[in-house]
Amino acid sequence: MSDPRQPAECIFCRIARGEVPARKVYEDEDVFAFHDVRPQAPVHFLVVPREHVPTLYEAGMAQHRALGKMLALAGELARKEGASEGFRIIINTGRVGHQEVYHVHMHVLGGPEPLGPMLLRRKSEDRK
Repeated sequence: MSDPRQPAECIFCRIARGEVPARKVYEDEDVFAFHDVRPQAPVHFLVVPREHVPTLYEAGMAQHRALGKMLALAGELARKEGASEGFRIIINTGRVGHQEVYHVHMHVLGGPEPLGPMLLRRKSEDRK
């Protein structure tokens, strides 16, 4: 059985290679962005480095150009896609972070109305 974390089977690597269609928002030699297939907000797209890095645990200074570009592009792309009054960035990492695709990627979410809370706040007595 193939490991889905390896580039040959990675869905984001396949999108980068043009093997799987996606509604692209942006692309260059380092990163690409496309609409999420299961949007959680009126504006919801992913920004992904072309290099296959499974999680932020494996990312290092060798990836700083692509990772920095992902953040630098977020505002411009969010505004272009319709999130003109704010947006949220989420990078899920590992099992506990609910990462579903093991290729680093950044969700950009927004829309005309405020987004809900990122995490449910626990009561102070629940934190003990």
